[in-house]
Amino acid sequence: MLLQQLRKLKPDIERKKSLMNSDSEDLTGFKNICSIKNLRESVGRRFIVNDTEIAVFLINNKIYALSNICPHQHSALIYDGFIEDEYVVCPAHGWMFNLKTGKTPGGSKGLNTYETKIIEEQVYVKVPEK
Repeated sequence: MLLQQLRKLKPDIERKKSLMNSDSEDLTGFKNICSIKNLRESVGRRFIVNDTEIAVFLINNKIYALSNICPHQHSALIYDGFIEDEYVVCPAHGWMFNLKTGKTPGGSKGLNTYETKIIEEQVYVKVPEK
């Protein structure tokens, strides 16, 4: 009886072992920027990654990374913007940018966005080399 139960569990155990031993998180091109503990909900932080200024936000346990340079007057203030719904509002002149897409409410391209990952409480961001 016990042997039959173990045989039934074996495929599931093997699958879990396989997942644990695999490099399921490909970090090629990603840079570790901080611990998630160093970010506060809805408060931006400024980082420089590969000579690119980025603004990073923690919103509802998700990390968003965008260019920190507002295209309006090239102000490096996006990190200091406030969050309104799914947008960050530039504190210099009130321009709004979608946290996921970087686009303005009208849909035009506004800011570059960057892929992020959280692995073992560490925040990683992928910013192309200049």
